[in-house]
Formats: sequence, C-alpha cells, structure tokens
Amino acid sequence: MDERVAILSPYHRFTRSEWAALRADTPLTLSLDDLSKLRSLNDPISLEEVVAIYLPLSRLLALYVAATQGLFKATQRFLGAEDGKMPYIIGVAGSVAVGKSTLSRVMRALLSRWPNTPKVELITTDGFLYPNAVLEAEGLMEKKGFPESYDGAALLRFLHDVKAGTRNVRAPVYSHLTYDVVSEESVIVDRPDILIVEGLNVLLPGRPPRDGRPSAFVSDFFDFSVYLHADEADLEQWYVERFLRLRQTSFRDPRSYFRKYADVGEAEATAVARDIWTKINLRNLHDNILPTRARANLVLTKGASHSVEMVELRKL
Repeated sequence: MDERVAILSPYHRFTRSEWAALRADTPLTLSLDDLSKLRSLNDPISLEEVVAIYLPLSRLLALYVAATQGLFKATQRFLGAEDGKMPYIIGVAGSVAVGKSTLSRVMRALLSRWPNTPKVELITTDGFLYPNAVLEAEGLMEKKGFPESYDGAALLRFLHDVKAGTRNVRAPVYSHLTYDVVSEESVIVDRPDILIVEGLNVLLPGRPPRDGRPSAFVSDFFDFSVYLHADEADLEQWYVERFLRLRQTSFRDPRSYFRKYADVGEAEATAVARDIWTKINLRNLHDNILPTRARANLVLTKGASHSVEMVELRKL
C-alpha cells in the first residue's frame, strides 16, 4: 500500500540528504553574521541548514524564474508588445511559530544574489489584517489571523497591481509590538524581479461569490508556493518557548500589547501561552491553514529540532 501511495503521489519526495545533494555547485552567499540578522526569535536556523535546504531551493527557484522570464519574452515577441516585466510571486504559508518569517528572509537574501533576480521584495499579509478597533467592533479579536480578520479585497488589489507591473504599489505595515496595523506607515513595492508573500492563509482558496460574479484568490497570483510544516506538538512547544522569551524582551516595552505578561511568573505565562495556542492558533491551523498544504508546490517538513527533515516537490 505504501508503495502504491508513493507512486500515485503528486509530489517528488526527498530526504534531507537527497535534497541537499541537489545544491550542486550553488555557492553559499550568506555569512554567519548575515544569518543572525535574518533568523527570527526562537528559530535556530544554522548555516548547515541553509546549505542543505535553502541553497537547493534557491537554485530551483532561480531556474523556474529564468524559465518564466524566457516565456514572458517569447510571448512579448509573439504579441509585438513592449510592456514591462511581470514579477515572479512566491507564496509562503504555514502555522504560527513554524518559521515562515525566517524562511522568507533567508530566501529573499539568497535569491537577490542571483544575477537575473537582483531585486527581491518581501511582504507579510499581517499588514492586511483589519485594525484592532475594527476587529474588536466585529467581535473578531479572538479570531485574529483567521481569514475573516483580513482585508482580503485590499490584499487582492495589491497583488493585482504588483502582478500588472504597476509602479510604487503600497502595502500596509503591521507591528508585532503593538499587535496592530500601523496606519501611518507603508511599504513600497516597485516592480521587483521577485516578490515573496508570507502569511498564514495565503493558499486558502476561499469561497466563490453567490452572485456568480468572477472572483480571484490570493494564490491565483502566485507562480510558486511553499508550505512549511511541523507536528502540532512541536508547533505548540515552539510557540510557548517564544512567548516565554518575549517576556524578557519586547513584552517589557511599555508600548507592547502584551506588556501585562512581562512580569507574571513562568507557570502563569506558560498557561496563558498554551491557552492562546489552543483557542486561536491551533483552531486556525485545523480549520484554515493545514487544509491548504496540498495546494503548495513545495512542502518543507520540520522535525523537533527545527531542521527540515523531508522535502516534497510537486511534479510538473
């Protein structure tokens, strides 16, 4: 049965060592100092992890992007068109605490060092969350991160404009310190070679409108997508560990939304973290995030040590 399932799988499956061998002669362009600036809190990614997992991925994506650029130029010649380039958009999905931010920042750094993609931008969908005032008014604060807590229309407009080659497209900014959208700030995305879009629910297909009108989903704009996966027990442990570490760092800032947890005891803080995980993050994982795993082009599965142990690449 296992052999039959493997044969019928839409994915090529690789062990860590098999995937690492696909690096070929791709050079390591990040230093240990670079990596220390890119990793997220409580995500102990190493240079060995970059070499084994992210260099082969950057090589694969460089090949995909080059092929897409060639197809775009061929289409331009066929149409006799001279319109500008269209950016290659990569979606990164996965649970809270799984390491999406570190993955996205490392891939941005690696891909920007390839000669045909010097301009790589990164945005997170956190900026498209509704402000806390709106969430509170709608009774959605305990569903923050769920699909209904985002301004989906604004995110779709943003992706549409970027994909259309519009200049200087603005994306809103989110502060993990204040736990809210920063209304006076924005990020400018100006026709990049690659745009990485990181978010919990970016692969969610959504529901078609009842009136029969055409609709688009966020993933429609992706040229490639990555799902970062880990066991639920590991995710919960990583979330709790991060929460406890934040008590000693950003929670102590008077502006922090979670300032009230900075001085509570470890046992109480652990209980609070597990409660938040169970009521919000685990429920969101079950209902909205994990079901989208099968829609990804690439699935990276982490073990308890945070290292990727298996890679699944969708067959073309």
